[in-house]
Formats: sequence, structure tokens, C-alpha cells
Amino acid sequence: MSTTTTVFKFGAPLVLASAALMGFLHDWEADKSAPGRVYADMLAGGIPTVCKGVTKHVSPYPVVLGDVWSAERCREVERMVTERSQLMLLDCIKVRISQNTFDAFSSHAHNFGVPSTCVSKALGLVNAGRHAEGCRALAYTPSGQPNWSQVRAGKLLPNGEPQYRFVQGLHNRRKAEMALCNKPDALSP
Repeated sequence: MSTTTTVFKFGAPLVLASAALMGFLHDWEADKSAPGRVYADMLAGGIPTVCKGVTKHVSPYPVVLGDVWSAERCREVERMVTERSQLMLLDCIKVRISQNTFDAFSSHAHNFGVPSTCVSKALGLVNAGRHAEGCRALAYTPSGQPNWSQVRAGKLLPNGEPQYRFVQGLHNRRKAEMALCNKPDALSP
């Protein structure tokens, strides 16, 4: 049985590793073909990944290709990793937000890392009181192009910069985060 941890930011209660967020991460991160099996995440350059997006960069345990983690270990590490990143993310939030907005930005941080989310235009807009624009910036650039939906293609451009390629699945996740960010909480007035 897991316990729920609630923190308060600007008087708003926010649940760490909420059931809704963990379900959202399951939808977008979990390898449903072989639960608990460490696999090479091709969108992340082949980095060994397990459970709901757990890598060696965040896990207290080794993440080795081919290993199989128990459901209990997955739940333990997923909760620990999620709560730790959410506590870091809270330091970047400068305004009162809802649980759904917190969960949307937590998913983004889970995918891109807290530092990238903290300096994102999306969170900057939310912190500036422009909530709807900030939520939209999770999925779209100001010109309407997909945002946060590309991965390195493994090639360099003539100027030496890495080439990127669009991934529809990443854009679908960004659109789901945008919708969650804008969704009123069940207890909202």
C-alpha cells in the first residue's frame, strides 16, 4: 500500500505522484509488451529504460538491458523518481496552479528533465499568469508548429548542429499534456 504525499504551494494542495499522473505516465511511458523488462528506448538514443521511463540517470538501482524488474520494484522506483522530480519542479513554479497543471508539467519534466521544463517557455508563461498560453506552449510553438516533439536524427547539419526529426507520438503526448494542463480539477469551483 502506498502513501500519498501532499505539499502546499501558494496555499494550493498538490499531491506528489498522484494516481492521475502515474496513470498518465503509464499511458505514455510503460513498455506494455514486456512489463518490467529493461529495453533500449530508441527515442532517447537507445538508453536502457524500464517501467515508466526510469533510466540510470534517476534510478537508485542499475538499469541494465535485458534485466527484468518486479512490479514492486517498478512501483517503488517510479514513485521515488516522480516525487523527487516534482519537488525540484515546485521550486520553478512561481504562481498557484492546479493539480492537473502540476501533473501536466510533471509529465513534461519526466520526459525532458526538470531543468528543461523549468526554463521552458511554457512554464515561463504560466508563471507570468498566462495559463492558457503556457499550456498551449507544451504542444505548440507561437507559430503553431509542434513543440517538444522532435528527437535527434543521428546526423549533423552542414553547420555542425544536430539534425532532428519529428515524432508524431511525442506530439500526441504533448497535446495530451496541454489538455491535462487546461483541464479543471474535479474540486475546482
